[in-house]
Amino acid sequence: MMRRIAGSVALVLALTACGGTAGSTVGAAPQASTPTPTPTPTPTKTKAKGPNVSGCYTRDDGEIFTYGDDDLPGVITGDGETGVVISYENNGNVCTWRPLSDRLVAAGYKVLLYARKFDARPEDAALAMARRLAKKGPERVFFVGGSIGATTAVPAATKFGDRTAGVIALSGAVDAGDAAELTVPLLQVGSQNDTYGGADDLNAAHNAATLAPDRQIHVIAGESLHASELFRSPYSDEVIDRILAFMERHRG
Repeated sequence: MMRRIAGSVALVLALTACGGTAGSTVGAAPQASTPTPTPTPTPTKTKAKGPNVSGCYTRDDGEIFTYGDDDLPGVITGDGETGVVISYENNGNVCTWRPLSDRLVAAGYKVLLYARKFDARPEDAALAMARRLAKKGPERVFFVGGSIGATTAVPAATKFGDRTAGVIALSGAVDAGDAAELTVPLLQVGSQNDTYGGADDLNAAHNAATLAPDRQIHVIAGESLHASELFRSPYSDEVIDRILAFMERHRG
């Protein structure tokens, strides 16, 4: 299912090619993106006291929980009838996804983020987290992932069934067979020259996901960013705005 493990970060592009986005068409020529003048500040870990996740989510943010034999931590933050499970990239952590998480919470979503072991199957973890979140009230859940977390978000979303609202994959290399089974909306975000989840990977998954009722690609041209590094770049607002617009469209 997984074609290769994400290596170093690659390049980030600014083409929007989609099935269903106004003003864009599949296979459209790359269009340069105008960077936001000021990058979003890099999330920093704090010296949190008491239960926390990676030092940047505490009980002030929501419900802290632990799971698995290793008692790994997670957090459920925000409120709302629609949930979001975020699965980060290898060598990442929940802190670098906070810019997106905070915007989602402000928009009325209930968001689950969790620490994970890198030798565990991300697909299984994401599915387990969606089931955990569903018990807290959300009727429908979006799967959001970065790199390997994006690649495995697609089969996890398929296994979760009718309660899946959609998939948002950042810098993922989604297997064509997994994409072909997806029957929910799919947004892919990545970089033209990324060695994992670059334009070729995104287009291959896009072309295979023919059963998805909406499939969109948002690519940033000429940069060297991967997964959550997008949130620490001049393109942060552009990427997060696109994700929120897509989710609002399919929130239900």
